[in-house]
Amino acid sequence: MISDQGKLVLDTDALTHSIIGCAFRVANELGSGFLEKVYENALRIELEAAGHEVKQQTPLVVRYHGETVGEYVADLLVDGQVLIELKSVQSISPAHYAQCKNYLAATELDVCLLLNFGPTKLEHKRILRNSLSD
Repeated sequence: MISDQGKLVLDTDALTHSIIGCAFRVANELGSGFLEKVYENALRIELEAAGHEVKQQTPLVVRYHGETVGEYVADLLVDGQVLIELKSVQSISPAHYAQCKNYLAATELDVCLLLNFGPTKLEHKRILRNSLSD
């Protein structure tokens, strides 16, 4: 943990561990079967209670060769470091994984957590921008 202008900053491993813990608390309390927006709102509350800065439905610029080519809206951005892509589907598909990899490549952020609240047990996948396989 590093102090940055008086604010506690976690390394990405500790940060993703904290986020996943918050997601499990939401999943355990709400169970499965709700729309993504319900889990997004609940997870924001849980993350903020844990002391994280959370931006919800934040537009992020997509760049190509250094030029802006569009933007997409992230479900959640935590502490300016970790994208969270939320799903409420039966299972995570390769398309969901590819979506996260593309978001990371386009935004130049390093970590995305793919969280699926659809099944009876929370599915989570930590996806890294600079990794061939995660």
